[in-house]
Amino acid sequence: MLGNMEVSVRFSPELWIFLAPRNRRPEVLLPYDGTSSLGHLIESAGVPLTEIGEPLAGGRPVGRSHRPGPDEVVEVPAAPRPQAVPGCRFVLDVHLGTLARRLRLVGLDTAYRNDMDDDALIEQANAEDRVLLTQDRGILRRRSLRLGAYVRGARPDDQFLDVLGRFRPPLAPWTRCTACNGRLAPVGKEEVEDALEPGTRRSYDEFARCLACGRIYWHGAHGGNLAAVVDRALHFVHLG
Repeated sequence: MLGNMEVSVRFSPELWIFLAPRNRRPEVLLPYDGTSSLGHLIESAGVPLTEIGEPLAGGRPVGRSHRPGPDEVVEVPAAPRPQAVPGCRFVLDVHLGTLARRLRLVGLDTAYRNDMDDDALIEQANAEDRVLLTQDRGILRRRSLRLGAYVRGARPDDQFLDVLGRFRPPLAPWTRCTACNGRLAPVGKEEVEDALEPGTRRSYDEFARCLACGRIYWHGAHGGNLAAVVDRALHFVHLG
């Protein structure tokens, strides 16, 4: 037992948003009981483990279960970008509905409901191998969560690019229902014209239908705005 001491920690600047203002500097001293894991020490400073890469202690890579020694300087990098995750499937918390629709717009498998509590979100993320996207730091520190990520940005545009930049997922625009996440399939006009408004029936000839909920899609008056979102996403991912 080493007793109470302090450990010198260097957090990557990308992680400073999680730290108390007094700790937002190149090197900080954190109180340490001598027995807790490095992972516990990092979380005690406010940084979710989902947001870090492989830490170093004394200049060598160590696991999160490592117990820092009194003379070790710990370096904590941010999670790598792009970060490889199996399948690039997501589930979003209740506050990220606009982001969910944009991720679906570019073809990403994105689960979202506006009535899910934290326990249900974690259960779905784990059961379906999805990354839980959230701005709730508390849920990211839950030990039961296997895959999670903090979404940066206050505006949906910034959040969208943050997720694309972190995971660089393969995109397939116009293939998912923005309402329910189901797959879209082309459908003949004659099959859906009874469900169309007269103006839509006269003006458009190409349609798709969600295989899950039956919603009908076409490139209407808002198509230009949505196309701009898609084009920006494709350009951003390809540049990366």
